[in-house]
Amino acid sequence: MRAGTRTLITAALFATTMLVVTPKLTIASEAMSKSEAEELMAKGNQFYQDKQYENAIDTYQQIIGAGFEGTSLYYNLGDAYYRDGKLGDAILYYEKALRISPADADVIHNLKIANAHTIDKIEALPKFFVFQWWESLLALFSVTGWTYAVYLFYILALISIGLYFFAKRPALQRWSVYSGFISVLLLIATASLLTVKLSRELNVKSAIVTEQTVTVKLSPDPTSNDAFIIHEGLKVRELNSVGEWVLIRLQDGKEGWVEQNDISTI
Repeated sequence: MRAGTRTLITAALFATTMLVVTPKLTIASEAMSKSEAEELMAKGNQFYQDKQYENAIDTYQQIIGAGFEGTSLYYNLGDAYYRDGKLGDAILYYEKALRISPADADVIHNLKIANAHTIDKIEALPKFFVFQWWESLLALFSVTGWTYAVYLFYILALISIGLYFFAKRPALQRWSVYSGFISVLLLIATASLLTVKLSRELNVKSAIVTEQTVTVKLSPDPTSNDAFIIHEGLKVRELNSVGEWVLIRLQDGKEGWVEQNDISTI
């Protein structure tokens, strides 16, 4: 568990390194002021330190209920759930934290520990190495991180253009042409990655199984034949929904229907 109200996102692209500092708590509503949320955060942290995990969970959930989100908030809530023996909820909130800060070493470490305790060990379908490289590249940063990268290379391109027109020395003009060309290429590349990342955020939904044992059905009907059984903490992909039923897919390609309250969307 860690305290604090700021997130560090370190973005390294080729030879350029960018450090971005963003607030740990961001608000989506006005039901609670940021100062009140930070006070509750400190209170929840104290509950955690005192090993009152249920009280810590309730306190963190109050902050989320008021419309706040943040890496530390989700991370600390994941820790509290883990200590309280609720593995599925712990993994859920670690995944939420990772979605905001994909490179956060603490989140990655604790998520690995939590996943090691899950019952289901699903082997993902093998991918061609090019697709693996592409997925790893996309996972380097969140939508916010890629947005900052696009801004960075856009500004560098503008600076290079300005230098070309205002520089008096030919050598400086040549340098501005080269740097401008590289900046534009990187701008196009990062803008493309941002577009793909944003599209996935909007269209691809993943969820965590939060019930201890779930029987997956062949169709969205409680009387349908059983397809297979999954357990708490497993990460699945949501494909479709019919009423209170959700069609899910496992990493090995298996598909089936589960009730909505058996899983929680990341």
